[in-house]
Amino acid sequence: MPATVSLDEPVRSYFGADIATELTANSTHLIGFGFDGTACFRKGTRYGPDGLRAVSEDIESYSPYLDADLEDHAFYDLGNLQLGDSTDVESQWRYATDTFNSIFAPINLVESGIKVLTLGGEHSISYAPIAKYLQQYPDLVLLHLDAHADLRDGFDGFHYSHASIIRRALDHFGPDHQLIQYGIRSGTRDEYQWMHKHQTVRTSREAFLQSVADIPANRPIYLTLDLDYFDPSYLPGTGTPEPGGEDFHSFVALIKLLRARNFVGADVVELSPEIDPTGNSNVFAAKVVREVILALEGSRS
Repeated sequence: MPATVSLDEPVRSYFGADIATELTANSTHLIGFGFDGTACFRKGTRYGPDGLRAVSEDIESYSPYLDADLEDHAFYDLGNLQLGDSTDVESQWRYATDTFNSIFAPINLVESGIKVLTLGGEHSISYAPIAKYLQQYPDLVLLHLDAHADLRDGFDGFHYSHASIIRRALDHFGPDHQLIQYGIRSGTRDEYQWMHKHQTVRTSREAFLQSVADIPANRPIYLTLDLDYFDPSYLPGTGTPEPGGEDFHSFVALIKLLRARNFVGADVVELSPEIDPTGNSNVFAAKVVREVILALEGSRS
């Protein structure tokens, strides 16, 4: 299953993943999309994928929360999507998005057992992987963890803005797709009215975790995780921080549920390494990604 285009090969791979130029069946593949062109507050998430790779060298591959070790799994790092030669941010986003699609469009994720973990970058980069998964899995549950609703129909002139990612995902929803949102604590009145009308948002940790626990074990789940979901006291290195967020242990509770279900793909976005000079945000985010990979690998039937 060859990748149809070459990517920017990483200087180092994430947690010792094999650097790959081809896709391997029944394996998890990481791909970086370092783009922050539509970010409206603090930029820097274009450095997120390589920031994660760099810090992972100094973090244990073993998770005491899952009693699982990345060394026991074969997973692959495809490198970073290129943005092309244009200085126009929409053209850069489109170039990388088209590249992602050229790699994965020929692949049947269900039959091949391939799982994709996309590392951002701002949240607009999630469009291509989410659209692919919605197309492949007609009964997919989309879990959206975020400080923001991301339901605007474009923002600051960008139709595919980071503030519009869930609205754009809904463009691809079929009758059996489901959206569950949690962590939302910032948005417009219209966004909140929509979420309450369509009963997508969970307003307590208990209600959210119960919603995930109630998903049938064989129903596919995709996670889109904006790191501003976490409280900025834990992870300040993100572009649009909001007080009142979650902590690491609540995320572990979710990961344990996902590992026991049909967890098929994910993206982790909005790490901005240079905003947090202590490097703590990088470490926090890298451990989040470690748990996501282990849950993806552990949920294989």
